[in-house]
Amino acid sequence: MKHMRSKRRRNRSASSPGVFLFFFLALHSFPEKLLAQDQSCKSTCGNIHVQYPFGTGSGCGDLRFAPYLCCDEDKQQLLLTTHSGSYPVLSIDYQNNLLYIQDPSMSTCSCTRPSGGFGLDWDAPFTFADSTVFVLLDCDTSSSPVYNTSELVSGLCDPGSSSICSALYLCPAVAGIGSPVSTCCIYSPVNLGPAFDMDLRKLNCNSYAAVYGFDAQRSDPGSWRYGVALKYRFNVENDYPEMCRSCERSNGACAFGVGTYHSFACSCPNGVNTSTDCFFPGWSTGATLKSWFFPPGAWWTLSVATVMALLERKL
Repeated sequence: MKHMRSKRRRNRSASSPGVFLFFFLALHSFPEKLLAQDQSCKSTCGNIHVQYPFGTGSGCGDLRFAPYLCCDEDKQQLLLTTHSGSYPVLSIDYQNNLLYIQDPSMSTCSCTRPSGGFGLDWDAPFTFADSTVFVLLDCDTSSSPVYNTSELVSGLCDPGSSSICSALYLCPAVAGIGSPVSTCCIYSPVNLGPAFDMDLRKLNCNSYAAVYGFDAQRSDPGSWRYGVALKYRFNVENDYPEMCRSCERSNGACAFGVGTYHSFACSCPNGVNTSTDCFFPGWSTGATLKSWFFPPGAWWTLSVATVMALLERKL
């Protein structure tokens, strides 16, 4: 009887390392199956390359920009969202820190549309690029505040840019509004005023056009670049984080933890999240896993060193 109890103890001791070894080898063999379900950070959305400080989903890119930019997976379209609506991103100039967006409700030389206006959230990490020109169309000259001038209050229209209105009225779609060119206004408040907002209902204007480039063709509105150019900054010093640079060099996407501390993470193509980059042979020693059989919502960080320590303790 004593001999049988001793034998059972030896069998139990021998089987424990085997269980841990099986668990470790299973994770090592199928990391993508375990981790891909939580992988949401990608380096492209449609035909647009996405890199820091932007991201394609929750927890991706820089924490300050995450509420404003995301990738519509169904349409494969990168969108900027503000209090006034969601706007497709046309392109991103990473060298000059510029984001170009299109408002589907705005007018161009080829068509005019009624619009409610455009605005940025006051705390958004964007400002309007100097190249962006807002053109208000079909404004009520008798009631619109853009024409309200006095000794104390200057008008909200830039009289020095009236040539833009004259050129825009050469477009049949704009001329078809039926209102005279005097109802056109180049909206001049810096950054659309302290509220970063252009509410056409309050301004008593029916539509607007936004232009961010003339390509030396100021008299040809058909060749203008219609859209809004936004300037962004990484931080106060506007320095590109070196950790993020290393991550992107390894084909990863910069991300941040969704917990309390929002720590940096490098999201790799195979679904592994690391604290450095994606240059690792197959398996990361710092990979974060969501387990099948731990309690729901629990997160565990396992590494080769951790598993080996557990094995040695059991042995």
